[in-house]
Amino acid sequence: MNEHKTALIDVGGGFRAIFGAGVLDRCEEDGVGFDHVYGVSAGSANLTSFLAGQHGRNHTFYTQYAFRKEYAGLDSFIHNHNYANLDYVYSTLSNHDGEYPVDYEAFAANPTAFTVVACDARDGSAHYFGKADVHYDDFAIMKASSAVPVACQPQEIDGVPYYDGGIVDPVPVQKALDDGADRVVVVLTRPRDYQREQGHDRAPARILRHSYPAAAERLLNRYATYNGQVALAKRYEAEGKVLILAPEELYGLSTLSKNFEGLERMYRAGYAAAGSIPEFLGA
Repeated sequence: MNEHKTALIDVGGGFRAIFGAGVLDRCEEDGVGFDHVYGVSAGSANLTSFLAGQHGRNHTFYTQYAFRKEYAGLDSFIHNHNYANLDYVYSTLSNHDGEYPVDYEAFAANPTAFTVVACDARDGSAHYFGKADVHYDDFAIMKASSAVPVACQPQEIDGVPYYDGGIVDPVPVQKALDDGADRVVVVLTRPRDYQREQGHDRAPARILRHSYPAAAERLLNRYATYNGQVALAKRYEAEGKVLILAPEELYGLSTLSKNFEGLERMYRAGYAAAGSIPEFLGA
């Protein structure tokens, strides 16, 4: 078996990100690890549980907690100005005294490098947080990476406002390769040939432009960034450097909408897709 420097990218995608939860649970069962993992938006939460060795934790969040009114919805938006209540997800439930706490000691002890992507709302630049930015009962970088513009308030860290990493570096395959990886598993949460369009981002970008114009510009061009990065991943896949895992359909899920059957089917699709990872990493 050849020795490779391996990486996995979980692009997140709101409730669609349960596909990545299935991938990671299968990896844990198969004893598959990586040298470096990259999380975008909800993908950062998936990977936190994975690095902590908490098999099934992500599945519980998506299929049980996500249906609570405290988790996400109009009620949360009215009371907290966040459609997804990031404090509830990443603090109330996840802190040491929460209902399903992160095993922080196991997370911190895992030698796998961890990068979380967020967008600096001030200038629209990509910011890459690392494991050293995660602390006991402090999962702020996951909140930052998951803060969908307009649907959520920006997450401030050290006085800097951040938004969802998906608007600036949604599929950071080039970064993973630049960081030294030569085998990269890319976990998408839309079909691999999906072409993102600008339409849905125009209205929120107009609203965002009043407070954070640079971030609004990034949001407006997210479609081109995403499409270009997926195309790049496909080119690297043809060279044997990348393995793309993607669902064949969305099962009625979107970033902010869900149904129980769709979640379970998406999870199982990710679990099945992960079966191809060991051969790829050993090639």
